[in-house]
Amino acid sequence: MNTRIWYCIMALLLPAGPGHAQSLAGVWQGVETETGQRDGFWPTVLRIQPSKRNDYFGVLYQEVGGQARVSVTFQVQAARTATGLRLDHGRKLQESGRSLFSYWCDGSIAFTYDAAQEKLTGRATYRPVGDCDQGTFILYRVKLKSAATVTAGAETTIRVSGRNVLWYADAELKQPVATGNSYRTRLTKTTTFYLTQGYYSTAESAVTPVTVLVSETASPSRPGPVEPLAARPPARLNPQPEALVPAPAPALPAAPVVLPTVLFRLGTPELLADGLPALNRLAAELLARPTLQLLVAGHTDKIGEPQKNQVLSEQRAEAVKAYLVKAGVPARRIRTVGYGDARPLFPSPDARNRRVEVSEVPE
Repeated sequence: MNTRIWYCIMALLLPAGPGHAQSLAGVWQGVETETGQRDGFWPTVLRIQPSKRNDYFGVLYQEVGGQARVSVTFQVQAARTATGLRLDHGRKLQESGRSLFSYWCDGSIAFTYDAAQEKLTGRATYRPVGDCDQGTFILYRVKLKSAATVTAGAETTIRVSGRNVLWYADAELKQPVATGNSYRTRLTKTTTFYLTQGYYSTAESAVTPVTVLVSETASPSRPGPVEPLAARPPARLNPQPEALVPAPAPALPAAPVVLPTVLFRLGTPELLADGLPALNRLAAELLARPTLQLLVAGHTDKIGEPQKNQVLSEQRAEAVKAYLVKAGVPARRIRTVGYGDARPLFPSPDARNRRVEVSEVPE
């Protein structure tokens, strides 16, 4: 596997430049407190992604602390502010454990963003219903904070943001490798770690893949792959739903690379305009490297019937291939496959599961 090729592809696909405002898209996890209810707390997961109008949309999930069966999911809209983010509640998408004497507050939340800690601190202003008044949110997201590329075989410290972080070598969370915000290791190949946060974990908490690229400028030293912790593996504070366990990976020389902005409209293979710049850069890379061949894998979210999702995932992979071929890449250099809804990266509902992944195909 030519790691330099993957470094070039990832560099092309990642958002450009320091001149752009830091994106707040992603999965944020934490808690709401100080609502006026004594000793009350509400574990929270916020998932947001950019919209075409340069703002954000997504979902806000909350549980009653100590009563996970009582929960709600709101559709939300959000916009950047000078200091962070303003979020507004929309309609309820789901509610469980409701009683005649319970209700969920809604209104708006003004968040302040701390880039160093990847932390959102929010103050809620709710519509005056019952004892709804205000609340305080503290949320964190997992993000790579050290270099995205390291030298093969060199001892290095990988640092991430987040709170009570647990590191795993596999998406199934069966191979713990570290705890905390840093992990010192030696890598000989591009490696993806799967991270969770134990900070107010919920049934909707996310698994965040973090990929560290390995350059080929130095020859690999003896230390090999990541070794699981043998002495004291971290406790599974948040067992993931069965639907999050992906099927076995295809026999490819390296893990596929997720195209970060190539998403699709719900229930269709129609490419969203936000993804076209990434596809254009990928096409340019393919044209510049005439021997590079790709496997394009299509995926869907879990909305709808599995059989229809399988067909839709194949159509999405073909849509990406058609776009690349239209850009001048020979069709024979691109293979496609669809995995339906069997390999989600994020708990539903999350539009990022409507994605494509690319990986090099050996000649």
